[in-house]
Amino acid sequence: MSTNDNNSNAYSDFHLQFIGGEWQKGKDDSINTNTNPYNGDMLGEIQQATKDQLNEAYDAASQAQAEWAKTTPAERAAIMYKVVSILDQRQDEIVDWLIKESGSTRIKAMVEFSSARAITLEAASFPNRVHGEIRPSNTPGKENFIYREPIGVVAVISPWNFPLHLTQRSIAPALALGNAVVLKPASDTPVTGGLLLAKVFEEAGLPKGLLNVVVGSGSEIGDAIVEHKAPSLVSFTGSTSVGKHIGELANGGEYIKQVALELGGNSPFVVLKDADIEQAVKAAAFGKFLHQGQICIAINRVIVEDEIYDDFVERFLAHVKTLNVGDPNKQDTAVGPIINEKQVKSLKEKIAKAQEEGAKMILSGEIKGQVVPPHIFTEVTREMDLSCNEVFGPLVGIIRAKDEDDALSIANDSMYGLSSAVFTADMQKGLRFARGIRAGMTHINDISVNDESNTPFGGEKNSGIGRFNGEWVLEEFTRTHWISMQNEPRQYPF
Repeated sequence: MSTNDNNSNAYSDFHLQFIGGEWQKGKDDSINTNTNPYNGDMLGEIQQATKDQLNEAYDAASQAQAEWAKTTPAERAAIMYKVVSILDQRQDEIVDWLIKESGSTRIKAMVEFSSARAITLEAASFPNRVHGEIRPSNTPGKENFIYREPIGVVAVISPWNFPLHLTQRSIAPALALGNAVVLKPASDTPVTGGLLLAKVFEEAGLPKGLLNVVVGSGSEIGDAIVEHKAPSLVSFTGSTSVGKHIGELANGGEYIKQVALELGGNSPFVVLKDADIEQAVKAAAFGKFLHQGQICIAINRVIVEDEIYDDFVERFLAHVKTLNVGDPNKQDTAVGPIINEKQVKSLKEKIAKAQEEGAKMILSGEIKGQVVPPHIFTEVTREMDLSCNEVFGPLVGIIRAKDEDDALSIANDSMYGLSSAVFTADMQKGLRFARGIRAGMTHINDISVNDESNTPFGGEKNSGIGRFNGEWVLEEFTRTHWISMQNEPRQYPF
């Protein structure tokens, strides 16, 4: 338990919505019951928001954004620096919330906290990094100015797996660049995915109306948050199926808007025959089982060259058996709980299907409540469900590749293209292999789970559209405005 839990300064009132800079009760008949995925303890009940309250949030955001866009870069940067300071002061409190609400192990919670802090610090530089251009004209007496303006109001729909970071990586850049935000956090993580950050930004002095957090059911506000006329951009992180639906709503409705979609993954982890096997084993275990594998960029397929396949499997099995499974609050726990019962049921079905399809289960364990221990399958082929679809849990299949070319073919045999990794002793070979992978991100001699605030994060194919972080997010959260100036009378043909 953190010191902040016993501190009267700890945040409270997480049963309320944050709309227009005010904390108010939801007006829908439905209740969001927030529970701890490890022990089932109730963390709170939130009366959910109605469509009218969503409209209220959009009205507040639209009104506040116009004045916010006029503020100086220094003013907006100061808010971000203040947020970083508050995050540091409340680190224990925030980490505890991640553990008890999202089922994060303490290790993963610290990783997530650091990532959220880093993107906030990076966002503090954005107001001074966004810039326009002056371009020449072929028309005599004309000057061309290309401005970068705030895009306006941004709708953010965030996921439950890395709720703090994956929310903050959208709202911090959006606000820093002069936009306003209406946020719908995932139902499983309304606090760490939204309400907690609302408290932080409120404490930092963010003007009212610029950040709104609306906790509501998908049936009530799920489509409405996208279809509303106010947002110019919809930023969504989540499953490919939902992302496709959001894309259809954003481009097929009355009001067309831009989308930034970070969707599902099927990350290959390739081990070539000259790799340091022991290092590859350790990397595979961490990259697969961090947060129980509930990460879009988690290792989904392990692909090993035939010559070292048996050696790798033997060492990987031995290492994974040493991982501690259970209470996420313990310092040495590697694998904690699955987020909800629906996900547990899905994993049980995947385990059964893998065995039906002929995969050999060499490690399993008793599923206790929502804690699913690591499951390892060998003799997996590229056609099996375990290879074709995102697992999102502590199950892993190890695929045998005949050679390097076969390994690359297997790695690319997916509708997804988010992250990937390859292990080899030859860095030039690794670079050639990495460039042959169709993915937004590839890491040589490291895990597929990488996210740095100054590098482009995003995927190809069914893994999404757009990029987050650094210079790339500046493009996503601003609009281009060409303004020409005719300084002397122009001669027209008629």
